[in-house]
Amino acid sequence: MTRKEQKEMRQKQILFKALELFVTKGFTETKISDIVKALDISVGLLFHYYESKEQLCLELVRMGAAFARKPQEMYQGPALGYFSSTLDGLYRSVTEDPMVSYMFVLMSQARRQGIPEEIRQTALAVDQMSFSAHLIEHGQADGSIKQGDPMALSFAFWCSVQGIMEQHLITPDIPLPDKEWLLDIIRNK
Repeated sequence: MTRKEQKEMRQKQILFKALELFVTKGFTETKISDIVKALDISVGLLFHYYESKEQLCLELVRMGAAFARKPQEMYQGPALGYFSSTLDGLYRSVTEDPMVSYMFVLMSQARRQGIPEEIRQTALAVDQMSFSAHLIEHGQADGSIKQGDPMALSFAFWCSVQGIMEQHLITPDIPLPDKEWLLDIIRNK
């Protein structure tokens, strides 16, 4: 393994351990000493990569925001197809990488008060609800999505997904619900 590869691997280890601790203990309760102890590294080594706990969390939230925006940036097609393909990608990602569930929870936590404002604003910049409500309006116009307040339908859909991701983190052995059940929240039957 090259030095560059070792450095990248160490950086990922730090990020993922911090992610796990931020989600399980909370941002405020997680200390730098918790992260270095869990990784069995020195404080100096962690500071070589990240100058503070806030910078580390901000990097994670930026990663989460990029992951959340990817389906919005890539998808072109019918509205219901967006929700279906987004769930396909999310389910695939969660089964391939359990840290995706942690990221989902962190992004939710980062939107709340008590988090440094730059981190909070970075998380809030991903407005999945409004984007989805806009698509729902298109789906209502073509008859694929049920009638109702588009924002309320978006809210119901994404809150269900959020709850599933949080529960999957706690009980990963329980199978993920069929994506069709989630689509039925918004689908016109």
